[in-house]
Amino acid sequence: MLLGCIADDFTGATDLASMLVEEGMKTIQFIGVPTNAHLAAARGYDAVVVALKSRTTPAAEAVALSRQALDWLREAGAMQIFFKYCSTFDSTPAGNIGPVADMLAKEIGAPITVVCPALPANGRTIYKGHLFVGDQPLDESGMRDHPLTPMIDSSLVRLLAAQTPARVDLVEHGTVRQGRRAIRARLDAMADVGARYAVIDAIVDADLVEIGSACAGLKLVSGGSGLGLGIARNLSSSKGSGALKVEIAGPAAVISGSCSQVTNRQVALMQANGLPTYRIDPLALAKDSEAVVSDFLNWAAPQLGARPILVYATATPDKVRQVQQELGVAASGQLVESTLARIATELVERGVRRLIVAGGETSGAVVGALGIDALAIGATIAPGVPWTIAEVNGSRVALALKSGNFGNVDFFLSAWEKLS
Repeated sequence: MLLGCIADDFTGATDLASMLVEEGMKTIQFIGVPTNAHLAAARGYDAVVVALKSRTTPAAEAVALSRQALDWLREAGAMQIFFKYCSTFDSTPAGNIGPVADMLAKEIGAPITVVCPALPANGRTIYKGHLFVGDQPLDESGMRDHPLTPMIDSSLVRLLAAQTPARVDLVEHGTVRQGRRAIRARLDAMADVGARYAVIDAIVDADLVEIGSACAGLKLVSGGSGLGLGIARNLSSSKGSGALKVEIAGPAAVISGSCSQVTNRQVALMQANGLPTYRIDPLALAKDSEAVVSDFLNWAAPQLGARPILVYATATPDKVRQVQQELGVAASGQLVESTLARIATELVERGVRRLIVAGGETSGAVVGALGIDALAIGATIAPGVPWTIAEVNGSRVALALKSGNFGNVDFFLSAWEKLS
């Protein structure tokens, strides 16, 4: 195994897996920490991605899960470890990126680790160590209002330094422009003076290719799926895509728990196009979740067919804050996730075979409820979002796990074309 990857949420894992597959690496994704029984299934793959639900768990729990994943990947023979987190660096001063990275670096014995969440294809760039979303600094983007990890600083050096006692330094774009040798020389010089983490500027995909090449031989790398492009081009001997062909028919549904600005627009366009949509009200769930689920299923029964249906808890930041004030941040999130996960299982039992799930936390809850332990990676729908194939109770289900901020505005309408 050339590359062993630990992703801190499920959509981020499929995001990285799709990037590796598109660059020719034969890749399999496991849901949760694999067991010894999965070792045989991993043989013959260039890369294994372990999808954890650890982005917003307590830091100690995230560290423990990541250590288990690391132990399994090393047992499976991974030559390089990739710690994958979101391209918007979703994390707070308490963690979890810093504590997990600290543990991985210590366990592996990595003197220096790159930090590069850039994904230019989706507008995530790094300049002077500051992360941009489109043309906005991170702290001026919609991520400032994230309900769980509000991003109120755009400086990756400051964000990471608040989470780790290790030294954090910067490789500026002027060095990146000089290519892989200059980048590696800078990394080596930083390691010599005791820096543990190197935030690296990246503005275009060509930067990521050079960075990936400069990372050859490093025991540990970290970043977003964009860095996977550079790592894969350095490791892969194949020039074609390794994506599986996905041809699955049957009723289709979209389940959306994300409240990002992008997902709000995607939901609105689906409604504007006259497709069947059903809103889940968290306050109604708190009063009687059984009644809400029953009402939804009665509504959905006659709608299931060729056209996709949408069930969503997506809302604007003001409405999210109102719900959180009444129910609590953690309680409201858990209530919505568990309800949408139950709805997903009910829909699959009723014959839904094509399913889009929007939101990292929601995706984790849905995959767990469906009992999925592995995903085969299919065609890319949009940068960072592939179709995948899962086995659910003996049936093949096409599943797309979409990070809230990913995809064009028509994603919920156009994704199905990749299944034809």
